[in-house]
Amino acid sequence: MPPKKRGPLQTVQRDTDVIKRKVDALVQQAAQPDGSDCTEIFERCKELKRAVEEITKTLKKLSKADEPAPVGNYDQCKRDEEKRLLNLHERLQSLALQLQPQDEIAGPSSSQREQKSDEENSDEKDESSEEEDSEEEEVHDDDDDDADSDDEDTDISQTATGQETVSYVALSAFTGEEEGDLGIQKGEVLKVLSKNKDGWWLAQNSNGQKGLVPKTFLKDSGRENEDEEESEEEQESDIKSSKTSNWNTVRKAVTEIDATDVLSAMGAIPPGFRPSNLSRHLEEGTSYRASHFIQPKLSQSQLSFQDLHMDPDTGKVHGRPSRVSLTLTLWSCRMIPSPGVGLQVLSRHVRLCAFNGTQVLSNIHTVRATYNFKSQKTWSFSPRMTGMLPCLLDGECFLRCDSESPDLGILFELGVTYIRNSTGERGDLSCGWAFLKLFDESGAPITLRTQELTIHGGTPFERDTDMDTTSTKRGYPTGVFQQMLLSRKMPKLVVKLKSVNSRSRVLLNLLPDTIVGSLSTVHLLATYRQILADALLLDRVTMCNADLICSSVLASFPDVVDQPDLMDAFRKSWTESESNLRRSDKRDINVLKQMFVSVYMASVFPLLYSAEMPTPCWADEEVESQRARIIYSPSQKISVETMLSSQCSHQAFDITQVTYDLISRAQH
Repeated sequence: MPPKKRGPLQTVQRDTDVIKRKVDALVQQAAQPDGSDCTEIFERCKELKRAVEEITKTLKKLSKADEPAPVGNYDQCKRDEEKRLLNLHERLQSLALQLQPQDEIAGPSSSQREQKSDEENSDEKDESSEEEDSEEEEVHDDDDDDADSDDEDTDISQTATGQETVSYVALSAFTGEEEGDLGIQKGEVLKVLSKNKDGWWLAQNSNGQKGLVPKTFLKDSGRENEDEEESEEEQESDIKSSKTSNWNTVRKAVTEIDATDVLSAMGAIPPGFRPSNLSRHLEEGTSYRASHFIQPKLSQSQLSFQDLHMDPDTGKVHGRPSRVSLTLTLWSCRMIPSPGVGLQVLSRHVRLCAFNGTQVLSNIHTVRATYNFKSQKTWSFSPRMTGMLPCLLDGECFLRCDSESPDLGILFELGVTYIRNSTGERGDLSCGWAFLKLFDESGAPITLRTQELTIHGGTPFERDTDMDTTSTKRGYPTGVFQQMLLSRKMPKLVVKLKSVNSRSRVLLNLLPDTIVGSLSTVHLLATYRQILADALLLDRVTMCNADLICSSVLASFPDVVDQPDLMDAFRKSWTESESNLRRSDKRDINVLKQMFVSVYMASVFPLLYSAEMPTPCWADEEVESQRARIIYSPSQKISVETMLSSQCSHQAFDITQVTYDLISRAQH
């Protein structure tokens, strides 16, 4: 049986292992005071450095396509090898400087400068050829972009320090954490011998000790007088905050990539699964939440509102039609692969938003799916149940968007929230995505009907990725019957688009020009916009007045919009109160606004700031159950007596709970 062919990456790994053994032996030999020839060790050190640089150049030119057989977690393996080579190069550099004669440290001779010039020219040629090769490769996803940036950051070539070394002052103490690092004290004067592109500089202290120091801890001694006004405490604070911010960003990206790679290597997630893009947007702040989009949008001059106007004849909010205003029903998903062993699924859901092919244009709305244990590849929505259907499970949605993009459509991302059984780690994965373009090539709206959308693997920003590697390996079959069978095996999302009826159209036109949400909450959102218009357009002394507005409803209701269980509690109390109104009162906007305020303050507002209410946590069954017990417990009936009772505890009072800040809340 012929031996298995070794791939290029495996060859580099083997060569790196050989070099590492030689470096370990050389360092051990240099540390022994046995009279070894320092010149011989120094020459061997330079040879090993050149070997490391050659292997590094070879590694950078490799790509996944060069492998004769698929390699799991290829990008991570390549990054690990780069780190190993960088560490070896730094060890050799430190050893060489310890062995190098002092006369050579001061400056290179003419022959050495010529040799270095030749090496730099050859390096430039190699780099230019690498750039030409890289231009031919096509970037498929964000992970490849990150890998490219890592390649640039881990360049181990060093910059010459010039004819003389430069003195630097240590801004803060640094304790060496690895072999080759140089420990320094605050205020210590150091000589920088060389500057690595990765931000670690080779420095020498007054005792002649050499090692690597982060450049952020050093400051040019010649510029001290220019920065006397800045205190040392501020400098240290800036350094620490900069290091913390950069490290948090890197750690988050690396952790997310590594977690997905590890799960892929374990076989815990099917092909096509990726970290959820829309979940990451929701975690970044409020920019993609309904609480942000429900707020009024300022005009270009910032002196008036773009989407909030009063009708002078009726005194009501002037309805504004949007380019897209429709309702849709999430019907079902079928043939959706399930995560493998080792993962416990906490939630299956669909996130949707307005999308133009490159940018999310609206808030991100989430609908949780239900499934049958006997058929876990089929997801369904809007389960039949007694009582009021929670809006989190309600597949009836609305969408408004005023974007003029010809590629405007709806992005659907199927996702799962999981917990890893072995480590307890939580995460969000995208099980695939679908995009429904709302206008054809001529710019006309598409027909509103039931759509059966194919689920694509990967992300909307990369090439189409198969959800099941067995579905199209041998190409598409030619027979009609075989094509029908194949179509039934492909992941699908069934969505029903519907035109808006007259009653819903009136309510939707009162909402912002761009927003997505549950259809069951439209009447509450529309009434809130009426109350908001009264406060901003009628009750203010002048339109230039931007003082705080005393209103608990305006200040806190947007926070409730982002918490589905509190919205359900509000809907329940609203329905009970509305059933007691006369038919004429149900059409009177003034009566409805008064009832909105009274019902909200009696049912939801105390719960929002209750000390017993746990903070919302997505897909945490224990937290959701605890919140439900507090919301619907008969003992939690809100009244003036219970609110003032010593048994009822609330969060510490904050002025933002009862005041609406137009400047910070409005969309700019």
